[in-house]
Amino acid sequence: MNVVTLVGGLASEVELHELEDGRRVANFLLAVERPGAGGKADLIRVATWNAQADLCGRLLVRGGRVGIDGRLRSRVWRESGGTRRRSVEVVANRVELLPPESVKSSQEVSLERVAAA
Repeated sequence: MNVVTLVGGLASEVELHELEDGRRVANFLLAVERPGAGGKADLIRVATWNAQADLCGRLLVRGGRVGIDGRLRSRVWRESGGTRRRSVEVVANRVELLPPESVKSSQEVSLERVAAA
């Protein structure tokens, strides 16, 4: 089973790209705090596609908190110089806006609900 659920803060701006075949992808870094590590965080690459990617590009800002559900994906490729590269990222199926940690609220806002409003 390949299931990932993360909550963290956006550590980068969302990069939105349209591919030659018309699909759209949004990429960003999510800072996820390590439990018991004194505030240290892991930076996780996140990708999401098409309508979800469009919403992320419009609504997410660096420093905002989000929750994501998705799956891990690993990729291997060769750069033009022949160097082999490897990357692991989370492909997000669902992204939810969360209130800042300073706000004691359990209200989560689904991007689909925000777009429909």
